[in-house]
Amino acid sequence: MKRFVTVTIMMTAALLLGGAVQMSAEETVQMSKDQLKELIGSAKTSADHQKLAAYYNTEADRLEAEAKDHEELAGVYRKHTDAVAQKHTMSGKTAGHCDYFAKSVREAAKADRAIAAEHQAMAKLAEK
Repeated sequence: MKRFVTVTIMMTAALLLGGAVQMSAEETVQMSKDQLKELIGSAKTSADHQKLAAYYNTEADRLEAEAKDHEELAGVYRKHTDAVAQKHTMSGKTAGHCDYFAKSVREAAKADRAIAAEHQAMAKLAEK
């Protein structure tokens, strides 16, 4: 029964995350790490900086969706705590684990938003 609940939770989270990524795919800017590095190194125009801002906002959106999933899982784990979870509070199947990752992923999203704002400011300067 516990395995069924765990599998159900994980499948639901995967579907939710997949749906969120698919819904926002039309508004996203995707590029490889190499493309990102190249654009960061060569960005001079307003369009370049706007593209970088859009990329970092897209990444922040993805991270916020991931944080939300971890928060939802933490709520489920709080309701279904077992002896192992109480003893090992940061193991993979605990609310503490999910809370930790939700917080760290939200911080990463916040950092990406700050980088996006910097590139938006650079885009305005490049227009002048």
